[in-house]
Amino acid sequence: MTTRSVLVVDDDKDIRDAIEIYLKNEGLNVIKAQDGIEAIEKLREHDIHLIILDVMMPRMDGIATTFKIREEQHIPIIILSAKSEDTDKILGLQIGADDYVTKPFNPLELIARVKSQLRRYVTFGKYDGSESLVNINGLTLDSSAKTVAVNGEPVKLTPLEYKIVALLMTHAGRVFSIDEIYERVWKEPGYNAENTVAVHIRKIREKIEINPKDPRYLKVVWGIGYKIEK
Repeated sequence: MTTRSVLVVDDDKDIRDAIEIYLKNEGLNVIKAQDGIEAIEKLREHDIHLIILDVMMPRMDGIATTFKIREEQHIPIIILSAKSEDTDKILGLQIGADDYVTKPFNPLELIARVKSQLRRYVTFGKYDGSESLVNINGLTLDSSAKTVAVNGEPVKLTPLEYKIVALLMTHAGRVFSIDEIYERVWKEPGYNAENTVAVHIRKIREKIEINPKDPRYLKVVWGIGYKIEK
């Protein structure tokens, strides 16, 4: 099996080195950067499978770095930040991150989240639906190529956004509760998942809908959940 590589980006050398020790104990290859600019350079030089990214850094902070990465790549990003408010967690998700860990963090929790994200990334796009190409009124899912397009125009989705769209499209017409979406996509119990799922749904609508406030594809069924209509 190919060794997975994790890019650790933090301006604090002690934190970088500490995370490296735990990741290497899990058999992971570790590449380190001290700010966003160096992180972008490392991404171009190495095959990276996941990024652990601090928010507060000189030259290019974590938010700007995430925006830059998401212009070209969809590898999982775990945000590190000393801020613990819900609004900051939601912001991290809105800018394209896949998970959020608050400093100071339990290293074992961070490693668990890393392993969870890597599992999702490695098995990216594997769903119950047997058809590789699904088209619903111009919204097209190609599960072989792991792509989504609207009227032939490719849509850039994060891995989690893609999984949500693929789940709903391969079960078009079926309503999924928030907890069920979370459990199927995140592979974790869906306790208190409402904000997390809602943020991802909103971002998906911004990408696939002409008018996100009056969605054509991704519909809410009030009090129940979400669906993509046939």
